[in-house]
Amino acid sequence: MKTELREAGVVAVAVALGGVLLGVLWWWLAPHVPLVGDVAQGNWVVYLKDTEGEQAVGVDGTFALLGLAFGFVSALVVFLLRRRGGVPLVVGLAVGGLLGSLLAWRIGVWLGPAEDVVAHAREVGRGVTFSAPLKLGAKGALLAWPLAALVVHLGLTALFGPRDPEPELSDGPYQAPPVA
Repeated sequence: MKTELREAGVVAVAVALGGVLLGVLWWWLAPHVPLVGDVAQGNWVVYLKDTEGEQAVGVDGTFALLGLAFGFVSALVVFLLRRRGGVPLVVGLAVGGLLGSLLAWRIGVWLGPAEDVVAHAREVGRGVTFSAPLKLGAKGALLAWPLAALVVHLGLTALFGPRDPEPELSDGPYQAPPVA
């Protein structure tokens, strides 16, 4: 049991560290939400340049799709390295996926454009288009990686995992006792 817990911890840490790559890919691939700054009644205000744009949804969708891909890959690698399941291993995979998603979210926000949009609008000037900070609006996308990892690992274990041996019958098939 101690070995299984140690392996689960290693899996959780290794999978979570994949969150760095996910965060960088999210920052690189996510669409930019264009904003415009203006002065109204002596105060700076910031508007969406395209009010009907779908870039904000694209940011969330990009994170979710990358999370699904990372879940698939991490489950495949864990299964190929350990041809069997086990509760600690699966918990380690799920916890690592969740921690990796959280790490990716924070890294993407950190790498993205400045979070103070009013200060950024002042810096670029009135009427100039700039990118909004990278923001994850759908927090449920954080669960894409661990859920995909669990489903894929379950499927791989069910299809290709080791089977329990069939019990051997000593006297052949079951025979009903004679009725008196």
